Amino acid sequence: MGRIDVVRIIARLNVGGPALHVLGLSTGLDGRYRTLLVTGRVAPGEEEVAVSGVRRVVIPELGRAIRPWSDVVAFVKLVRLLRRVRPKIVHTHTAKAGALGRLAAVFAGVPVRVHTFHGHVFRGYFSPGRSRIFIEIERLLARLTTCIIAVSPGQAEELSRRYRICARERIRVVPLGLELERFRPERNREAGEAFRREIGAGRSAVVTIVGRLEPIKNHDMFLAVAAALVREGRDVGFAVVGGGSEEARLRRVAEGLGIGGRVRFLGWRTDVERVYAGSDVVVLTSRNEGTPVSVIEALSSGRAVVATDAGGVREVLQDGRLGVIVGVDDVAAMAAAVGDLLDHPEARERLGSAGAAVAPVRYSARRLLDEVGELYD
Repeated sequence: MGRIDVVRIIARLNVGGPALHVLGLSTGLDGRYRTLLVTGRVAPGEEEVAVSGVRRVVIPELGRAIRPWSDVVAFVKLVRLLRRVRPKIVHTHTAKAGALGRLAAVFAGVPVRVHTFHGHVFRGYFSPGRSRIFIEIERLLARLTTCIIAVSPGQAEELSRRYRICARERIRVVPLGLELERFRPERNREAGEAFRREIGAGRSAVVTIVGRLEPIKNHDMFLAVAAALVREGRDVGFAVVGGGSEEARLRRVAEGLGIGGRVRFLGWRTDVERVYAGSDVVVLTSRNEGTPVSVIEALSSGRAVVATDAGGVREVLQDGRLGVIVGVDDVAAMAAAVGDLLDHPEARERLGSAGAAVAPVRYSARRLLDEVGELYD
């Protein structure tokens, strides 16, 4: 395998922001810092992002869920791997990989240990008691960490002040970086029309949500908003892009609300640029977020966005200058905001133009590589 400078560890490469971020760093910095990517396997039913052009080791026991025996096996394999390749830096991403990877780096004598919080599991995932345990674990792990990275200023403040993971001066803010060129509106007008024909939208408005179908993403709110807009007599259809454990239940909910014929469940898509281009409004209903990739992609596509005030949403939408922000679980506010945008095409155009001008610059892959490379230096 030869010389390795950085071992990057993440539990799974399922479709989403952390995986795209990790792959971008691993491939983009490899010429400057020879990188080895260590991952687990995606869970059944999840979609894995395409992996190419990167050295990769798969440790099957390295999973997201807590499984004591598998976790011990994964830890031992990580220690052995790190002792064999002797990297200068171990950089971990997400909670489970962050815990096992940093501990293994200490045991293997790796001098520099970096961890990125893409989000956190301190709220909305577990019971209050279990969440407190995870907070205490992260406080202990922070003592073993050379540098902690947050993906937004708000997240850095939350980690340091609300959860007291570590002092603020030990946290470096490095926003998410993505390849966004393919989302440019002028590149996708015909593709957007083709998507609308595919779903039979005709002249109807299309409201879309993109993301994993998991409880934390709160798709029930999306369906409740859809039902409210239909009750108002609006000519609108709804697209749900993504897969996950909630899909079957959400389909039943849509039928129960009487909107089954209006909601298209489209599964995982590799052509989301077509989806955004063919949508009138893109929404996010999450209860907890790091930096929402779907919002960044929608902005880069020139789409109007309505999103709940969760995690890094406010920073991505610049306190409402690039999109509409509503309270978590506030169905009435989101339905009103979406309806208002559907009624005012000029407002959609204004927000879309502003987002397309700002998001591809602020969240560019080149910027991410420059900032992380500087940090490693």
